Amino acid sequence: MALVPCQVLRVAILLSYCSILCNYKAIEMPSHQTYGGSWKFLTFIDLVIQAVFFGICVLTDLSSLLTRGSGNQEQERQLKKLISLRDWMLAVLAFPVGVFVVAVFWIIYAYDREMIYPKLLDNFIPGWLNHGMHTTVLPFILIEMRTSHHAYPSRSSGLAAICTFSVGYILWVCWVHHVTGMWVYPFLEHIGPGARIFFFGSTTILMNFLYLLGEVLNSYIWDTQRSMEEEKEKPKLE
Repeated sequence: MALVPCQVLRVAILLSYCSILCNYKAIEMPSHQTYGGSWKFLTFIDLVIQAVFFGICVLTDLSSLLTRGSGNQEQERQLKKLISLRDWMLAVLAFPVGVFVVAVFWIIYAYDREMIYPKLLDNFIPGWLNHGMHTTVLPFILIEMRTSHHAYPSRSSGLAAICTFSVGYILWVCWVHHVTGMWVYPFLEHIGPGARIFFFGSTTILMNFLYLLGEVLNSYIWDTQRSMEEEKEKPKLE
């Protein structure tokens, strides 16, 4: 039996994301006042995705609790739709985008922080908030994947969805540059057009890889769990 019920964990994670978002939006940074506001940053978009996802998880838990034993077919139908939406969001957005933000941010930060998170930002964003945006996303999504089985969509539709998201965000970044004359991320100012095309193409490929990684990880976790349960059942059957 789990030390903390998964339903309680989801509520705690949702509240933490709400706190992070509120604290982030309360910061008066110059970049928040320019074209696109916070929505031009993938980190902020990811925080919204994670908050919405865990909100759906909590709503699913509440709906499951309310419909348990009711025998109401309409309520059960609505619950199945919620579960499908929850699973789709984890597969297509929450896992690949969340892992991408954590991995790419810290890799570039380790190479040269000025390229992704200039030291100037330390005057606006406290360290705990930085980790809330760029670190805790990974353990939170892994906890969710470990505590509940999620049915992935067909591989073709899943990859098409994550490709659409990736290309859509790249076009948005390019549009912000077209309007303002400045790139959202400082390192894009220091590389040529060819390198930018290569970078954008590489990020799209990485997003697709992370989608596949999530699919494999989900299957591995729950196939292993199933095998362990079957092993436990064998002595009883004998």
